[in-house]
Amino acid sequence: MVAMAQSKANGQGTALAPAAAGAVAIPTLLGRSAQRIPVGGRIRAGIKVLTRRAAESARAREVYESGVAEGRGFEAIERELAAVLPDLKNPLTPKNVPYFTVRGEDFPNPELARQIMDLYAEDRGDGVMRLYRFPVVFPADAWQHVMPHELVTWTSSERRFWSEYSEDGQTRYCKTYEQPPAAGDGRRVVRMFGGRKATLRAQNNGVCDPETCAEYQAKKCNLSGRFIFFIPGIKSISAFELPTNSFYAMQAAIEKFQTIAFMRGGRISGFLDGQRTPFFISKRLVEVSRIDEEGKPGRVTQWLIELEAPVDPTALLRNEDGLDAIETRAAEAAIVLQGQSTAQTSAAPVVSDDGVIDLPAAPGGKTDAEPERIPVAAESNAVQPGPPVQPAAPRPGGQPRRDTPVALKAGGGEGAADGKEVAWLFDAAAALGVDAETYERYATKRWGQGWKKAAGGRKRALEDLTPFQDNGAGFVDKVKAELDVWA
Repeated sequence: MVAMAQSKANGQGTALAPAAAGAVAIPTLLGRSAQRIPVGGRIRAGIKVLTRRAAESARAREVYESGVAEGRGFEAIERELAAVLPDLKNPLTPKNVPYFTVRGEDFPNPELARQIMDLYAEDRGDGVMRLYRFPVVFPADAWQHVMPHELVTWTSSERRFWSEYSEDGQTRYCKTYEQPPAAGDGRRVVRMFGGRKATLRAQNNGVCDPETCAEYQAKKCNLSGRFIFFIPGIKSISAFELPTNSFYAMQAAIEKFQTIAFMRGGRISGFLDGQRTPFFISKRLVEVSRIDEEGKPGRVTQWLIELEAPVDPTALLRNEDGLDAIETRAAEAAIVLQGQSTAQTSAAPVVSDDGVIDLPAAPGGKTDAEPERIPVAAESNAVQPGPPVQPAAPRPGGQPRRDTPVALKAGGGEGAADGKEVAWLFDAAAALGVDAETYERYATKRWGQGWKKAAGGRKRALEDLTPFQDNGAGFVDKVKAELDVWA
């Protein structure tokens, strides 16, 4: 269930209240409420057919068949049947089918229903175009926003009771509409601004407990939910909805929402990957358990709504190496924008740990000018700042002293500190027996052209040198193998 921020009295106040998913509900004349996604059409999960008794009437069959052929909604057909055959109570009954129903009457703009069918309907061998499967894109990252649901009791015209969680999400309450107070001056009731107020139901201290609820036990109160989404290719600023009462379908969808969100850093909105892969909604025939009127368990076969995510899961997992690549490309792009060559090794920009590229003055410019700073994506595992260090003199035989700074963390400060860090890496490589030109070719091959400018590239170079602080010959062999054997 959705934990919603509730306002006192008529929903107005002076303070800001956090709504679901961290959004701030701002108080206005019309009350404080969480932002809602407007809906501009409804796709049905099934159909309605004539009951056995209604099917015995030729007039009922005529009204039903003509209504279906005209694309009218089943509510409209049911109203016409009630007008033509007033003695026929509840003439239509739901039927579980493997396809979805798209009727023009369920859309403020009936043209949208036609567009959906033209794009995604298919004939599966019976000569009838039906909607079996269609792509969707969800407009929010909180699954509670794109699949709202509640326990609700309906009368013929409105909600009578409905469930709602407390602000902390711990207690589920049963709400109803408050009876308008009497005016006491000849009028029957007080004229209410903003409509009737919601209040806790008097029974059971307002707590929603289905096991002790008379309406739920009488099957008058049921779980009701809906998916809210956009459909690729359908130009509508309003979303579409797909109602469902299936606990199994909603529970399975929640599990998939949570799985996708986990792999995408909390996101379920938008396309799933760079190839613009959407979710798909279809149906699957499954066996579900149920308890009959005598309390005996059984299983029935039903077509349930299924949420598909046809994407390679490994492509959704965040690759930390990609952050280094982004940072390096950003540094190289900054050089190009300054009209310099990416192969240039002097006066090159560097990316500091606070996610900013420092651009030195262009050739011929003022050397004492403040460097231009361009923000880039932050490095998650950037090298921590440290004091600049001096390379140690090599011991006889090309071996560095044991107290060589290779074992220390490289500095990650801005400006000159970064330049000293790069110079130290070259000196450390020289101390191990690899000259600057050879090390430059080796490092560029290993970590790309922008390795010196990215904190991540310098960090990897440091990690590459550290294991060889007492093994210069081993490092020379490694560099030779990289440049010659694996060329």
